[in-house]
Amino acid sequence: MNSNKITLQETMQLHQLLNEKNIRVIKAKLVQGLVFDQDLRALLEKEVQHSYHTISSFTNLLLKAKESLQKNKI
Repeated sequence: MNSNKITLQETMQLHQLLNEKNIRVIKAKLVQGLVFDQDLRALLEKEVQHSYHTISSFTNLLLKAKESLQKNKI
């Protein structure tokens, strides 16, 4: 089995994780506007930056999965 291929189930799970990560970014950005403590605000910003990196990675994996599915005509 080729390790570069992602199953349909894995693709759906990755899509769900991507949606959940997007929701976390939205919540963190909203809360940042309400927080006055600088340490907490910095922590929220760190969460947002980490989430952006994760979202980028998930998106790349989904694009690879899409290419793989199109090649296999599933």
